[in-house]
Amino acid sequence: MRIVEKSKIWFGLSIAVIVIGLFVGLINGFNMGIDFTGGTMMQINIGETIGVEEAKDITSQFALDADILHAGEEKQEIIIKTKKDLDNKEREEIFNVFKEKYNLQDEDFRQAEQFGPTMGKEIAQKALLSIAIASIGMLAYITFRFEFKFGVAGIIALIHDVLVVVAIYGLFQIPLNSSLVAAVLTVVGYSINDTIVVFDRIRENLKFAKKPDYAGIANESINQTLARSINTSLTTLITIVTLYVLGVESIRQFALPLIAGIATGAYSSIFIASPIWVIWKNWEKGKGKYRPV
Repeated sequence: MRIVEKSKIWFGLSIAVIVIGLFVGLINGFNMGIDFTGGTMMQINIGETIGVEEAKDITSQFALDADILHAGEEKQEIIIKTKKDLDNKEREEIFNVFKEKYNLQDEDFRQAEQFGPTMGKEIAQKALLSIAIASIGMLAYITFRFEFKFGVAGIIALIHDVLVVVAIYGLFQIPLNSSLVAAVLTVVGYSINDTIVVFDRIRENLKFAKKPDYAGIANESINQTLARSINTSLTTLITIVTLYVLGVESIRQFALPLIAGIATGAYSSIFIASPIWVIWKNWEKGKGKYRPV
């Protein structure tokens, strides 16, 4: 399977997804979740486990567009998160509906608080800092174990993965929240592992190459690791998709960006990272003259 020679197609596909997704997100505005916009949080002890949709039927009466999460050891408490700033009177009105339906007591209204977007900004800043530190560490490690060009190609592939995930969120107007941040950090570690497997095989094949044919070596190495990459990604995706389908709302919010990120990471390790390395090596071989793959 000749993959590197078709790098323009793979690059073009990635650029199209990223540009379209980010363009739609910027034009329509990204759907920022409550973690980044601020709002109101209420926690109520129902005394029994109720479904998310059942709770949303009540909160929809107040046009809250709320996120519902379960809490407590037996999931008998619910946490209501909404972007709206609710005053004490509005909170009491919402609680009274639950109180009447489930025969609650006043003490079942556990807590309520309002919070601003500062927390979300702090989460985003720390996430970007974490990604930057991790990228520098990976670049140093890959440079030490392989070579600098491998490290740069791997980091570009990671940036590609993050941008594709964000673009998908912008394209489909999926709420951006702290679960996305956690999932992106997870995907960064998962993706580079897949990429290093391919790079390791390229390095091994280079040792036995009499005449460096970088595109040919990369193709051979990708084909040798292709089954492993696909099987690993599919196995992981099956597990996460199952969590998304059967999990509660909080699990689904974390699983969705993981699904997008792992699929994108598998794609970039095969179709993005290695072709970038080949283009750079061919450019270097041509003494500064760019030679398309």
